[in-house]
Amino acid sequence: MDSRRLLRTSATALAAAGLILSGCTGGSDAAAPASPSSAGAPAPTSDAALRSYYGQKLTWRDCGVPTFQCASLRVPLDYAKPAAGDIELAVSRVAATGPGKRIGSLLVNPGGPGGSAVGYLQGYAGVGYPVPVRARYDMVAVDPRGVARSAPVECLTGPQMDDYTQVDQTPDDPAETNALAASFKGFAAGCAQRSGKVLPRVSTVETARDMDILREVLGDKKLNYVGASYGTFLGATYAELFPSRAGRLVLDGAMDPSLPAIDLNRDQTAGFETAFRAFAADCVKQADCPLGTESVAAAGDSLKAFFRDLDAEPVPTGESRRLGESLATTGVIAAMYDEGAWPQLREALTQAIGGEGAGLLALADAYYEREADGSYANLMFANAAVNCLDLPAAFGGPADAEKAVPSFEKASPVFGEGLAWAALNCTYWPTPATGRPHRITAEGAPPIVVVGTTRDPATPYKWAESLASQLSSGSLLTYEGDGHTAYGRGSDCIDTAINAYLLDGTVPKDGKRCT
Repeated sequence: MDSRRLLRTSATALAAAGLILSGCTGGSDAAAPASPSSAGAPAPTSDAALRSYYGQKLTWRDCGVPTFQCASLRVPLDYAKPAAGDIELAVSRVAATGPGKRIGSLLVNPGGPGGSAVGYLQGYAGVGYPVPVRARYDMVAVDPRGVARSAPVECLTGPQMDDYTQVDQTPDDPAETNALAASFKGFAAGCAQRSGKVLPRVSTVETARDMDILREVLGDKKLNYVGASYGTFLGATYAELFPSRAGRLVLDGAMDPSLPAIDLNRDQTAGFETAFRAFAADCVKQADCPLGTESVAAAGDSLKAFFRDLDAEPVPTGESRRLGESLATTGVIAAMYDEGAWPQLREALTQAIGGEGAGLLALADAYYEREADGSYANLMFANAAVNCLDLPAAFGGPADAEKAVPSFEKASPVFGEGLAWAALNCTYWPTPATGRPHRITAEGAPPIVVVGTTRDPATPYKWAESLASQLSSGSLLTYEGDGHTAYGRGSDCIDTAINAYLLDGTVPKDGKRCT
């Protein structure tokens, strides 16, 4: 069970991405920018205090992955007190392959918060981005602070996470409500116990400042960047803090930083409903659709009834864990990120409705990044840590969540109830939120390309419209289709437009649409 703010890029199965619900207002472009006070960001520091960080030299070494190099970047743990200690961030790169004149570095981030950018680079972007882009850019990634190889946030053991992911998230009585609240409290307490030092220092503002240090250390005057999902918020935050240092920024699968947590959660709930209806419309045309062949509405009713059955009686999976409503919901949602997963979902639902839950469990495990040995990557830990710093909690307690259920169910009859209760997770967070919702304008930044997909399940299209309108130099590029994010997903129109921007600086016409 999780906040459901986790988003995934759809380029590959390994690419995890998520949605941060945070922002910062104002900005500066000095070497040590004054962070927006309204966001509770770190206090400004002098150039001298950060000089050693900006002046460091990276020592590149073999990664154990052919053609890639790795290094460690030193950044201050607390930008308000840079002399108090630092942390090391994992960096990886693959050199421009040529031919053509090298443009510089292209930093990539798959989102999350909590997705490993290094893993994304080595597993996809560094080998799968369009050849002309890889020919002229050094492809670079840094795991953000708190993520994967960069001072990772840790919260629960594998067995504890297994229990956490199975807690009933559609409580039917006070006892189940108390159990759900207790699970969120236990998760937060585990993070405080295991990661107390880094936990208050993993905000998006701080990660954006880390990116500027990396830009300087790499020798780039401007930051060129492709960010997906949560990575769009990170890129927009960078442009706000350092507008004159922003280069060619692509923000794909955009979020809206002006919205409070409850609205972001509710909008995303509606996004999953949109994606499910697209899946259902395809499913009911198949003779073997496990949700019937009557209509999209009937398919939704069938899935909701199936979830209720699992709530009453989980089904076996071939291992000690049984498939209950929570894990089944997660498995279905995981398949909403990419229409390529629809056949797998149909098969998994057919099996589960027939009493065998292994297929849906596998989808849920992939979503949570659970390994075969029962261990978990730190994706979910970092996801909560950043989200809960970047925005005040959606709810003050269980009573608020219960009151919100009807509005969430209106947004999604299938997923609404569970996603309303899942938004309770930050209520018990041990570290106060430092961010606030606000509009990001990034005055003074060069043209920024914002990409939105019309039936994106995790970052609804209207968020891309909103971010593009907020940015003083935003240009909206639309993909009319399904799935989460658009670049590199098979649209020649989208890829051609973005490639031209990255390679030549040619900005697609604002409002350009691709199918």
